[in-house]
Amino acid sequence: MLKDLIVKNRSYRRFREEAAIERETLTDLIELARLSPSTANRQPLKFWISCDPQTNSRIFPHLGWAGYLKDWPGPAEGERPAAYIVILADTDISANVGCDHGIAAQSIVLGAVEQGLGGCMIGSIRKEELREAVRIPARYKILLVIALGVPQETVVLEAVNADNDIQYWRDAADVHHVPKRALDTLVLDFSS
Repeated sequence: MLKDLIVKNRSYRRFREEAAIERETLTDLIELARLSPSTANRQPLKFWISCDPQTNSRIFPHLGWAGYLKDWPGPAEGERPAAYIVILADTDISANVGCDHGIAAQSIVLGAVEQGLGGCMIGSIRKEELREAVRIPARYKILLVIALGVPQETVVLEAVNADNDIQYWRDAADVHHVPKRALDTLVLDFSS
């Protein structure tokens, strides 16, 4: 059921790094993105993939991992992603991608969850450093990086507290807690 996939689809930040992901798995996930809707059907997205530990080690230092966890530098060695998909805009096709990269990324991570994997969509990217590290040509605008692997952490959804604090946090057992707003606070009625 789709709702089950969505609930399982958390922003995982720690993985079983030794659990390899094959290139074919990544291209299967990109196939889901390819079939997803695109603004004006321009289809300007391209995807650069890595499932090689040496290449992954060149990507990792250019990513920000958890803005609310100020004292956490990101996953330790052994907990890092086994693969990455870098979502790019091909500016020769269109400089305006609308929300295509968000739609594509959601399709990819839902497909990953269906295969027993987890992912994290990362927008905090030192883009020019990443471009140089993996030699992405200038014509491609870096939009998002999706980190992928077998999750090595527990993520729990819970209700936002009375202070409306939406910051995720980790408890003493290293369980990652993600507050979610209540449905009745999201649906608005302007008819009155």
